[in-house]
Amino acid sequence: MATDFTKYIASVPDYPEKGIMFRDISPLMADGEAFHAATNEIVAYAKDKGVEMVVGPEARGFIVGCPVAYEMNIGFAPARKQGKLPRETVKATYDLEYGQSALYMHKDAIKPGQRVLVTDDLLATGGTIGATIQLVEDLGGIVVGTAFLIELKDLHGRDKLKGYDIFSLMDY
Repeated sequence: MATDFTKYIASVPDYPEKGIMFRDISPLMADGEAFHAATNEIVAYAKDKGVEMVVGPEARGFIVGCPVAYEMNIGFAPARKQGKLPRETVKATYDLEYGQSALYMHKDAIKPGQRVLVTDDLLATGGTIGATIQLVEDLGGIVVGTAFLIELKDLHGRDKLKGYDIFSLMDY
């Protein structure tokens, strides 16, 4: 019987600002059995794609991607904010509601031709994941899939990821 992961998501109204319904994955992470089941669902997806490396943006992408990489006995590469990586990096910028932000990866994080899964806790507007995909591709990696615990359908992030395979455990 499949796990109903929605019962492990806390919905917090008006956070971080009025009118926003925040989907908190903390209860899912706090339940070892549910978190393991969610990880295994993403692992099964990744195995079908022949994934060789997992990449996740700071910080919740680490929470999703690291256990997937561990279960698959493959590597994980972080996409981080400015000033967090000690060696030579590549950069990708993306738009925020007011302004821009950027993510960085080490130049040697991905091998050319490597099959990569990009993970995060949720797909919202697609900006962060789009920048993460750009970093992987700038380094010569092949994004064979993206995986999320949650997809917020009303924010149309999927539209920014046309041409990429998207897997999500839950839709809101």
